[in-house]
Amino acid sequence: MADHFPTTPVQPIPAPPAPQPNQPVYAPGMAMPQQPVYQQSVPVQQPVYVVTPAAPPPVAPPPVPNESTDALSQTELAHGHAVMTLVSHSPLFYWWPVWAVGYLAMLITWTSGQNVQIGDHATRFHPSNNAGVIFFATLFIVILITNITLRGLASALVIMGMALVTVMLAYFGLWDNIFRFFGALHIYLNEGAYFWFSTVVFLVWAFATFVFDRMSYWQVTPGQMTLKHMFGASSKSYDTENMTFEKRRNDVFRHWLLGLGSGDLIINAFNAGSRETIDIPNVLFIGTKVHEIQHLIATKPDDDEAKR
Repeated sequence: MADHFPTTPVQPIPAPPAPQPNQPVYAPGMAMPQQPVYQQSVPVQQPVYVVTPAAPPPVAPPPVPNESTDALSQTELAHGHAVMTLVSHSPLFYWWPVWAVGYLAMLITWTSGQNVQIGDHATRFHPSNNAGVIFFATLFIVILITNITLRGLASALVIMGMALVTVMLAYFGLWDNIFRFFGALHIYLNEGAYFWFSTVVFLVWAFATFVFDRMSYWQVTPGQMTLKHMFGASSKSYDTENMTFEKRRNDVFRHWLLGLGSGDLIINAFNAGSRETIDIPNVLFIGTKVHEIQHLIATKPDDDEAKR
């Protein structure tokens, strides 16, 4: 039987390798853990940013001083400016309430008035005396304030008493009865009277405030104070050394109410060895102006030239 079937040699099963020292031994059928695959990272070149500093803004050249412009404007003392102008206003500056109240009375008459036939024309009047009384009271108070100086508390008591009585009688409608008691002597003005009178006063006030009062002015520079005239070459200068200033603003209604913070400036100057008193009335914003003048005359001319 053995002669009819070929025989195949059997290969021996190789023995497992002997474990190495410090190596784990795995039993048959146990899954071997996967070994991590390490990849060599390639360094990436980072971009380099170069910051270019911005160019500084161009510096504008200092403005060239213009004498005619400085003469007509209030120059602030800042950033190298070394010229300041003082303007003395006329008493007509305090008349602005007259044209303001006049225009207000015209508006009231136009909105709530009545047409009255006078001859061949119809004109518009307010049926009450209130508008006319308040307008005339304002005109009277302004004339009183600009011609009579009432100092301190006396000015406040007199003017406030007159204004309070006028407004209270108009509020309660008593002016009609008062004028009826005096033989029906009423105060009626049509809208044309309010308009034309207020317009004339306004034009004169504007010309005096913005044109006529500025024809003569004081110019203050470091170490010097000069009186200049717009027309004509005459001028007079004073050295500011040992110069003293006195601010007068004790008329409550003329300086504070009507003058909007104005006042009178008294200057004691020394010219050619003699003492001279300079009176500059009705200077607007006198508190700020005196502070700027004191700071300006304390600056030496050499320091001012160095700033420029």
